[in-house]
Amino acid sequence: MKRYSGTVLVVGATGKTGQWVVKRLQHYGFDYRLFVRSGEKALEKFGPEVTDKLTIGSAEHELEIVAACRHADALICALGSNVMDPEAPPPSAIDRDAVIRLATLAKAEGVKTFILISSLAVTRPEHPLNKYGRVLDMKLAGENEVRRLFGEPGFAYTVIRPGGLLDGPPLQHRLILDTGDRITGSIDRSDVAEIAVLSIDAPETRNRTFELIRAEEAPQESLLSCFRQLN
Repeated sequence: MKRYSGTVLVVGATGKTGQWVVKRLQHYGFDYRLFVRSGEKALEKFGPEVTDKLTIGSAEHELEIVAACRHADALICALGSNVMDPEAPPPSAIDRDAVIRLATLAKAEGVKTFILISSLAVTRPEHPLNKYGRVLDMKLAGENEVRRLFGEPGFAYTVIRPGGLLDGPPLQHRLILDTGDRITGSIDRSDVAEIAVLSIDAPETRNRTFELIRAEEAPQESLLSCFRQLN
């Protein structure tokens, strides 16, 4: 694939999906920066080569977001609340408020492309997962603001709604992309990351929202061809 010439900021880089986003950016030789709560954790996960790529802070604090977004051209948001941890911030604080704050300030700082990793079923309020802090409603609210802000001329967004997250290696399955929040299934975090990275510069995903699950095992050299499903 053609190498993206801009700088990509990854938010939520030390989470399970975020780690794969960083690995795929490294694989393709993209210039990237990381916005993380813990520099120590980032160095543990990625090694000393990321030392000069770190901004330490939280998506709950405006000035820290502004510092992270300076000189970034694109942003991949892999934030997500932990609804099973009673001591973690609620979905309203992370999946809605932090995402909205991040999108608002990123745009103001000149970020042109915003890739949001969301979830299947956000349009189904009756889904069992929504019993936990209305997490799906909160994700949908975050999505809506990303679409509003980055859907304007001169900007671009992609909202990716993955199915249940698994921990397999990348490029081992055929993928199914769909719109309308109609499908169910699972997907490897590594492939979610791959699609997020490819979406930065793919015209097929510009200003699109789509669901993503895996199909049968079928090792792939590239997942670019799966974007044809969105035409």
